[in-house]
Amino acid sequence: MAKFSKGDHVSWNSEAGRVSGTITKIHTSDFDYKGHTRRASKEEPQYEIESDKTDHIAAHKEDALTKLKS
Repeated sequence: MAKFSKGDHVSWNSEAGRVSGTITKIHTSDFDYKGHTRRASKEEPQYEIESDKTDHIAAHKEDALTKLKS
């Protein structure tokens, strides 16, 4: 079951430090991301997040994300 919802504002740690963005998609089955197959399931979904500061789209598992207050 997904812990986060589409539209949630979240943050995660990246090579450049802490980044924040908004969840745009929730994947509950395997999907292609930048030429690689990413594993996802209903029990372990992955989230696509659009960065607040750039047009970068990231994909992360639940345990990498922290929900931010609106």
